[in-house]
Amino acid sequence: MNFKRQQREEVTVNLTPLIDIVFLLLIFFMVSTTFTQESHLSIDLPEAAANDQRVPPASIEVVVSTAGDYSVNDQPLVNQQLETLKRAIFKGLDGRKTAPLIITADANATHASVVRAMDAAGQLGLINISITTRQSANDH
Repeated sequence: MNFKRQQREEVTVNLTPLIDIVFLLLIFFMVSTTFTQESHLSIDLPEAAANDQRVPPASIEVVVSTAGDYSVNDQPLVNQQLETLKRAIFKGLDGRKTAPLIITADANATHASVVRAMDAAGQLGLINISITTRQSANDH
């Protein structure tokens, strides 16, 4: 018997569909990805423009200096502690339950000093608070 050997076809994997799928996935991820740009904000702090600011007579004015010292209705406080500031504001209320409070801060005063004044007013139940700025003496 004479058997002929059959030639086997070489087994190959067709890579064309695989490459198509990889490119489709690449395009999908490129299109669906959001690119975020982080940017730093540059802000200009407000400056006082009007020199003629009238304080209503029934209001309490808290002035914050550059060093963080307080004065309530033109009376300087002995220290910068929250309790001292609260007592001075309470004394300025003069028996009233509420009054408008104006916080005037120097242009170079720290944010913490202003927040401390706002915190003292909030703990005393004052809700009508206005914030102003004052130019430092060396800017004139």
